[in-house]
Order: sequence, then C-alpha cells, then structure tokens
Amino acid sequence: MPRALISVSDKRGIVGFAQGLVELGWELVSTGGTAAALRKAGLPVTAVDEVTGFPEILDGRVKTLHPRIHAGLLARRDVASHTSALAEHGILPFDLVAVNLYPFQTTIANPDVSFEDAIENIDVGGPSMLRSAAKNHGCVIPVVDPKDYGPLLQMLRAGTVPEEHRRELAAKVFSHTADYDAAIAAYLTTPEERLPQRMTLSIERLMPLRYGENPHQQAALYVTEEPRGIRDLRQLQGKELSFNNILDIEAAMNAIAPWANRPACAVIKHTTPCGIATGRSALEALQKARAGDPVSAFGSVIAFNTVVDRTIAEALQDLFVEVIVAPNIHEGALAVFAAKKNLRVCEWPVSSRTGTFDWKRVRGGFLVQDRFVFDPSELGWTVATLRQPTPAEWEDLRFAWAAVATVKSNAILLARDEMAIGIGSGQMSRVDAAFMAVHKARQQGHATAGSVLASDAFFPFPDGLDEPAAAGITAVIQPGGSVKDKEVIAAAERHGMAMVLTGRRMFRH
Repeated sequence: MPRALISVSDKRGIVGFAQGLVELGWELVSTGGTAAALRKAGLPVTAVDEVTGFPEILDGRVKTLHPRIHAGLLARRDVASHTSALAEHGILPFDLVAVNLYPFQTTIANPDVSFEDAIENIDVGGPSMLRSAAKNHGCVIPVVDPKDYGPLLQMLRAGTVPEEHRRELAAKVFSHTADYDAAIAAYLTTPEERLPQRMTLSIERLMPLRYGENPHQQAALYVTEEPRGIRDLRQLQGKELSFNNILDIEAAMNAIAPWANRPACAVIKHTTPCGIATGRSALEALQKARAGDPVSAFGSVIAFNTVVDRTIAEALQDLFVEVIVAPNIHEGALAVFAAKKNLRVCEWPVSSRTGTFDWKRVRGGFLVQDRFVFDPSELGWTVATLRQPTPAEWEDLRFAWAAVATVKSNAILLARDEMAIGIGSGQMSRVDAAFMAVHKARQQGHATAGSVLASDAFFPFPDGLDEPAAAGITAVIQPGGSVKDKEVIAAAERHGMAMVLTGRRMFRH
C-alpha cells in the first residue's frame, strides 16, 4: 500500500485530494489539525505519533523531526543498502508528501503582529519534510501547491507520474522554501542593516506577456511579496497588458501619488508625463492634463487618483488611449469604455509604498535604493531672491515641484493654474530641457508669460534661465547646490524672477 504524508496549514482542496488517494488504495499519515480535518471527513488516518512512537512536544515545535519520518522520505528504493536499512529498523517508506507551511508571510503582513507571534509562525518541520521529499523526488512525490492536487490525481489514476513532472514539483518545492526563507531573513534584518551584506529577492511569475519592449523579446511579469504592488492591479476589460503598458502604468500611478487630497490626472507616454494636472474634480484634472499636450496624448496611458465615472469615460471617447487606470472605475464608465474593445481598463489601489526598495538591473547585478516617495513638506525651502513669489505663483510652484518629480532627467516643467503647460524631459543639457519645455508650451498655444518653472536638479550655469526668462517665466523652483548658485540667483534677480531653493534633488534616470 503506497503511503502519503499530509500536513497542511492551507487546507484548500486537501479533503478531496486525500479522498482521491484513499480511493486509489493509499494510506494517509497526518499531523494534528490536518489529521482532525481528514477524520472529520470520514477518512482513515494514521497519526504521526503512531509512526514515530513519540508524542508531539514543545507546543508542536517537534512532531515530524524523527528518523522514522525522514528515513521514510529520503530512502532510495533503487539502493539496496537503503532498503535494507529501512527493513532493519522497521521503517516504512513514504511515496508522497503534501505539505504547505505556516503562514509566515501572512502573519507579518499584519502591522500589529508581535515579534513572538512572527517567530512562532516560522515553520521548521514543514520545510524539512518538503526538502527531503523534493531531494528524493524520484521515489517520493512532493506537493506544496494545492493547485497541483487535481492534475496529480489524474496522473495517479492513469498509473504513473512522469519523471519530468516529479522534477517540476521538486523545483516548485525548492522555490517555495527559498521564498519562505527570504521572507524570514528580510523580517529579521534590523533597521540598522537596511542594506545588508546579502539580500534575497523572491519573485513569482504572475503572467506571461506577448513580448517585451520589442516583438522579438520574450517577457513575463514577475511579482514580489511587496504589499500594495503590481499584483493588486486588476484588469477589467481590453487586450492583455503588454510589457510597455505595465511600465507606463507604474509611471502613471507614481505621477499622481503626490496629490492624496485632491483630484489629479497624469497622461503618460514612454514612462514620463506629457500632461499632468490637478482640478476641483477628476473631469477638470483630465481636461487640464490633456490640454497640456493634446498631440502627445494620442496612444497614452491615463491615470487618476480618484474614481472614474461615466462623465470621465465620455470625455475620453474621442481619444485613442492604451490604458485607463484608477483606484476605482464605476459601472457607468465601464459601459462607455466597453465600446472600445481593445481599451485596457484597470483598477489599482493608490499606495505610497513607503519603506520598500527600488531595484534597477545592471549586467550581473542590481542597484538597490530606497524607493522614491515625494515629500510634500517645505522644510528647508528658502526664497533666494529679493522678489518673493506671489500667492498664485506659490500655488503653481508647489504643484510644479511635485509634478517634475516624475519627469525623466534632465527635467524642466512649466506650470500655470496647477497644470503642466510645457515639459522638457530626458535632455542631456538643462539648457536644452528648458528650451524643450518652452517650445512644447508654445507649440500647443500656451501663453508662457507669467507661468512658473520647476527643475529636478540645480542649474549648473546661469544660462539655463535665459530661455525661460525670454518666455516670460516669473518664478522658479529648484534644489540649488551648484557651485554657481550665486551666479544663477543673480541671473534670476536680473530677469525679475522669484527663485525658491528646496535643498532636495529629484533625479529620475
């Protein structure tokens, strides 16, 4: 009679799986709660302590850590010395192990969890059984994922589990235990070791993608255990998301993140805004963001930080858009969007995602940094010029400073009435970025006179102000910190500009 060792915290599907094994003539061996669940379903179960001859002790910390368990898991049936050792000690082998682990990740996701509770949810016996079975997968079938119960039963009923499938199940076990250990290591890393000597990145494939940035590149979306991340994105309609769509969605949600208390809209092309604005309503924010650069809005990703209703959907009917993303999409909006079958419509909860890392891939390694989160405080801001910004300029400077944070460096953004009217991004020279911002504003018919300017980093030379001054920009906000700050400030004074220094750079490479 083949034997199965079953011990699961996640009991989804376990009764049906065990019932299928019993019908095929298998003996079930199980631990505490799992054994009780199987007995309640009327299935015959042998308790682990009957196999080991030793009771569970230390509040369940020790129950399966025993030679009668692990010898039965690790013995190779094709090695005579192994089979004779089992016979000598009266140990029966196991043919299948179905185990999943204490819910450590779920436990620590609770911000109020105590350290003691977290530690008690570190599984020791479960990983040991899984690793033993996976190492010996040629003889013992290791099962860690409830999704594998059904297909495995079909194979057993057909009479065999192919070697390649056993190997896949074993690989899944080692991936699972590696993820589990990575979560524990991250939890135990002290704040003083925020960037420790060794980091383990645990990622899971969420979905394959049609292709990568270009059609000849294969691609897939992998997700981490990070809370409130891309795994929370929910697609409501449209074609499948592409590699580039996902990059733009991430950029779009970052672009609207600074405005938690008022409606905001960002129009994204190639991961940088071509339009961004706030408004008294989501509709007004959309109208202003789209007006910033209506030509570039074609084929964009548009994000909102608030509800998208039917009015918003109707306002977008005349524009080709790749993706609409917001925290909530009303049914009325979906009814309108449904006319555009290919339009991707997604919901994604807004989150600041503080305390997490930003990873950037380089060949053979990663660059790791704290994730950028816009700081709305004005601590350390100073007005460097004699002329103070007017109240209206202050409002636009605050908006422009938040908006420029998501534009690729070198970045210059012109704003009026809390709306971007010209954006210069990704330029090698800050002079060129300023020229591009003014050019884009004029190209779309925006009056630049009286608008304000934000720069994501300092002006290295005074000439960066020449183009904006000629365009009538009246106030500038920038980090400061150049060795030529005095000359830059003096240039602002000559042009009659107010200049605010924030003391913080906001590069986005």
